[in-house]
Amino acid sequence: MKLEALEPGKRARIVSVDWSRVAPEDGVRLRALGLDEGARVAIAHRGVFGGRDPLAVIIGRMTVALRRGHAAAMEIELL
Repeated sequence: MKLEALEPGKRARIVSVDWSRVAPEDGVRLRALGLDEGARVAIAHRGVFGGRDPLAVIIGRMTVALRRGHAAAMEIELL
């Protein structure tokens, strides 16, 4: 299952990231925020515009905005 498909309120762990789908500079930023293999995440809510972009992702005590394209590169497992 991909992170972009996670329903708000459900918790998951990132099991893999296809870094080839993410621009190198974005990959550096995502890793710095802790969005990498092993991270526990949840979706707080989705954007209200056409593509439901961005996603508000909870990681630890932070909430970060994440593009759906980046979330589509992250494989997760439900907790």
